[in-house]
Amino acid sequence: MEKRVGLELCEFNTLYKEMDELYHAFALKKGISDSELMICYFLVQFGDGGLQRDIAGYYCTSKQTIHSSVKKLEEQGILCAKAGGGRDRKLYFTPAGRQFAEEKIVPLIEAENSIFADMASEERTELLRLTRKYVSLFREKTKRL
Repeated sequence: MEKRVGLELCEFNTLYKEMDELYHAFALKKGISDSELMICYFLVQFGDGGLQRDIAGYYCTSKQTIHSSVKKLEEQGILCAKAGGGRDRKLYFTPAGRQFAEEKIVPLIEAENSIFADMASEERTELLRLTRKYVSLFREKTKRL
């Protein structure tokens, strides 16, 4: 392997971890866990009625992690869960949860939207295209390991 590629890969991995750390720091600043942020972000983004399994799948995290955080958010009066058929539970913000989301989650989404708006359309397209390509190649190669 060329040393140059190795250095570029190190920088890519560092940037990936830094993004993860930025979301973690945001969650801490708002007094919530990473998984609580994911759940509330998902519901703001896609609307009430999201299923726990869909949230877990969307963020590539375990159903148990999501379930534990949902329980905590229910205890805090932020979410309520209703039967969704079978073992599925649909999640909804309570009135207090809507206020919570407006104060703690919506500003993050607005910041992200602003960042993408500051990028040229071609830059956004290229960023997504190259990230999709990397993920696809990584998935393919790691299946063979």
